[in-house]
Amino acid sequence: MPAMVSARGPPTSPPAPARPPHKRSTNYGYYNPMDGGGSMLSQVQDTYPPGLGEPINVIISAYSDSQVLQDTTANGGLINYFQSFGFSTECLGQTDPSEQTANLGDGNGYLNETAVIRPVEGGNHFRYWVQDGQSADSGAIFMATSYEMPIADSHNIIVNGYNLGRDWLVGNVTSQSTILPTANITNTSTYSGQTSFNNFTYATTVTYVSGLLQNTSDGINHYQSVAVNGLNAIDGLVAVLTVKMVQQPGGSSSSSGAEWAYRPKGILWTLLAMSCAIFVSLL
Repeated sequence: MPAMVSARGPPTSPPAPARPPHKRSTNYGYYNPMDGGGSMLSQVQDTYPPGLGEPINVIISAYSDSQVLQDTTANGGLINYFQSFGFSTECLGQTDPSEQTANLGDGNGYLNETAVIRPVEGGNHFRYWVQDGQSADSGAIFMATSYEMPIADSHNIIVNGYNLGRDWLVGNVTSQSTILPTANITNTSTYSGQTSFNNFTYATTVTYVSGLLQNTSDGINHYQSVAVNGLNAIDGLVAVLTVKMVQQPGGSSSSSGAEWAYRPKGILWTLLAMSCAIFVSLL
């Protein structure tokens, strides 16, 4: 039975005042939300204690191809990219009864998620927002990723589910053949690989960075059940994805089988991850 951490609510110190709106450096392919009075934690409704959030632990960098950053299925856009590693928006017609909000420090304040990507049987899922306000218009995609239980269990997060959800997504977008070693991942870890859907092929490079989130349980939703073996609920790492489109319909290497060229490995990887999740939840 994993050790329970002591009950801790959100930090008691007041948030730092927002800086005046201005264009900031995009050296990292995104603007740091905290520079504009934002946060890397979402806001969740009706938490206990009040004010808890979930980590925004994946970013699709603005250095990705602009075609990929368009929130559409057309022309190999963002939704087609999600489908290339086995996800689609509001799966099976589901809608999210408990939308979360996020402030990306771009001048837009707190906004509802653009969509939640969740299979009906539970498992790896994410919510996402686009950083496109006037004061920090990077176009980067910010994602709150976790691994959850089925709907019968109220979509609660599994043990260590924020870190595992992030790493299982990284494993899928880079078509890894084995589970990523979450306990050993650091801010020097990198992964790369390709996925395909609808004859669009994407090459994704992932770098883990520190400094955007804290290694903590403070202020984290489900902090008591997610923290494992005395460790914090989140490890403070964010996976930054840079996505390049390396093939599209009409390309010289296009073929009728391209849609599934890289997906079997990713699907097997997901099934293995789900089995691991069931085992972890029983600990």
